[in-house]
Amino acid sequence: MAYARSRMLCAAARLGVADALGDEVRGVDFLAESCQADADALYRLLRALASIGVTEETSPEHFRLTPFGKPLRRDVPDSVWAAVIFWADLLADEWSLLTDCVRTGKPAAQIRDPRIPSRWSQDPGADSIFHAVMGTAPVEDYASIAEAWDFSRAKVVADLGGGGGSLILAVLGLNPHLRGLLVDLEPSVDAARSGFAQEDPALRCELIAADLMQAVPPGADVYILKHVLHGRRDAEAITILKNCRAVIPQNGSLLIVEFILPSLVSHADPQLESHLMSDLNMLAVTGGRERSEREWRVLLESAGFVLTEVYPVGTDAPMVRNVGILEAKPAKE
Repeated sequence: MAYARSRMLCAAARLGVADALGDEVRGVDFLAESCQADADALYRLLRALASIGVTEETSPEHFRLTPFGKPLRRDVPDSVWAAVIFWADLLADEWSLLTDCVRTGKPAAQIRDPRIPSRWSQDPGADSIFHAVMGTAPVEDYASIAEAWDFSRAKVVADLGGGGGSLILAVLGLNPHLRGLLVDLEPSVDAARSGFAQEDPALRCELIAADLMQAVPPGADVYILKHVLHGRRDAEAITILKNCRAVIPQNGSLLIVEFILPSLVSHADPQLESHLMSDLNMLAVTGGRERSEREWRVLLESAGFVLTEVYPVGTDAPMVRNVGILEAKPAKE
């Protein structure tokens, strides 16, 4: 029944319950009209939400939002509305097919009955929700990655698949001598552009639209891939790595920032559980996978790289918790 809370939160987010409540105490009839919901059914949802601290029933059939529930509103700075929809609705649709994904080794998109469209394909806001959830952490959350590797001898650093640009800005902010490249698909680059202020270090960063499966832009001596390859099957990951190998200088460095799975899972571990859940998420949603150090080494060697070092990254920031930096160098030709 662990899924029940996520479905409750998802229903509240989809109906706009938190937005309808705002900062006021509201009656069920008012909320039902605002949310276009059945009053009795909505009351039952609000009552259940109160039991987990999202709402509070102040008098019979009158509710207000608690401080804990406030982030469900769309109009607050720390809104989690998009994240709730993303994880508890759009991706839960893929997870519902996990049994068949395990049986076949294929992602949900390849085994779903083609007559039944996915929730993702039916939601016109799916792409904007994705971009709101992924790659939008503040620059300071990426400081631990920027500090974990020595960029002092680098000249130009390229963040491949860098999303909103927080990681490259963190690296540039700590290394005033560097220039940067933010590389991603055109929609992501366009979305990131508005967040780049006309001041250092953003002025030292060039934004480039590119498909990494086709080619990687030249011009850097350090290339970073953060949480890009875990979403890819081995063959696709090798293609991207080979495209990196084609442009990286012989003395350059490739930094892969990813979870690194242990070779053996011998006991219960809550932190490791999140990585293994991510692995199953890749299985169901993208066809990719989380990998162990040995698997990363084999993948890199297949693309003409040598794994030279693994650097731990210590941080409590949710977007980069428990990742490592795999440093690779071009293999000698």
